[in-house]
Amino acid sequence: MNADFESIHDHHELAVFEAIRRAGHDYPLVAGNDLLPDVACVALNRLPPRYIRHRADLSFCLSERERTDDARSVDAAVRFAFEFVQARRAMKARR
Repeated sequence: MNADFESIHDHHELAVFEAIRRAGHDYPLVAGNDLLPDVACVALNRLPPRYIRHRADLSFCLSERERTDDARSVDAAVRFAFEFVQARRAMKARR
C-alpha cells in the first residue's frame, strides 16, 4: 500500500497558526520564548477536528455562517491557549 498520509491535515491548522502570528505581540513572554508551538497545540486541541486532504475540500462545504463561527472559535481557542501557556510559564518561574 502506497498511501500519501502526509497530505492529511486539520482544517483549522492554518487559521490557528495565522491567529497566533497576529496575537503574538500581545503575549511577549510567550512569543519570545519558543512557546508558540505549545500555544498552537493547546488551541488545536480545543477545536473539533476536521481532517481534509485539500483546502478546497471543506471550503465548498461550509456556509458563510459556518466560516464566521469557525473564525470566532479559532480566535477564542488561540486566546485561551496563550493565557494557558502564559500561566503555566509563570507557575514554573515561581518554583
